[in-house]
Amino acid sequence: MDAFSPDECFLAPIRASVAEEHESGRHMRFLGLFLRTLFLIVVVVITARVASPQNETIWSAYETPSDFFRTLLGAAVCLFIAAQIFTYSRDPVEMRRWVVIGGAALPLALLCAAVIW
Repeated sequence: MDAFSPDECFLAPIRASVAEEHESGRHMRFLGLFLRTLFLIVVVVITARVASPQNETIWSAYETPSDFFRTLLGAAVCLFIAAQIFTYSRDPVEMRRWVVIGGAALPLALLCAAVIW
């Protein structure tokens, strides 16, 4: 006669759901990281476009102080945002938040880039 094991009976569905949630969490973290990276890349492109000299080439921007300052400030902001691409949180909850944030902000950023270009 088999002995009744409550662990096998009651914990098997829980273990299966935890494994599925763990796998789903891994996909959500990857999606969050992907959306965050795309969003930050689009922000870098928009910032570089806005910071470029208006009527001149990049080599003659130093002749106009406002264009020179805008180019320097834009380069600093682009470097800062580009550094943020590589310094992301390892917290799975934060990456899951980026799924929602990236899903909303990425289309708006792409629309903004299309309008600016």
